[in-house]
Amino acid sequence: MNPGLEALSHNWAVAVFVAVILLVCVLMLAVSALTGGRTRGRAKTDPFESGIVSVGGAHLRLPARFYLVAMFFVIFDVEALFLYAWAVSLRESGWIGFIEAATFIFILTAGLVYLWRIGALRWAPAPRRRPREQ
Repeated sequence: MNPGLEALSHNWAVAVFVAVILLVCVLMLAVSALTGGRTRGRAKTDPFESGIVSVGGAHLRLPARFYLVAMFFVIFDVEALFLYAWAVSLRESGWIGFIEAATFIFILTAGLVYLWRIGALRWAPAPRRRPREQ
């Protein structure tokens, strides 16, 4: 028997699943091409959002601090995902896994404290202090 055919016979459910997905995709594209609108006009090319006609440009200038806070959020969110995976396998990992997770949490906390101390998590700029007049 052909090795490719033998692998397909063992994984027939996956092959049927992929075939059905391809069929659904082709069917959706064909139906939208057949039933889609064909008229052109000035109003058809304007951006439209929830019944509100957009005014102005979509390009906003955001401060760099916004992106910094967003990156911190993503980093700490991914680390929370790692901690969730550790919590699920807590019994299998034993004390070694606990020590590794505690080290991970300590490093994470140290990084958070460092960011807090240097003011990287402050959204608004620090107020300026005036020197005392004597």
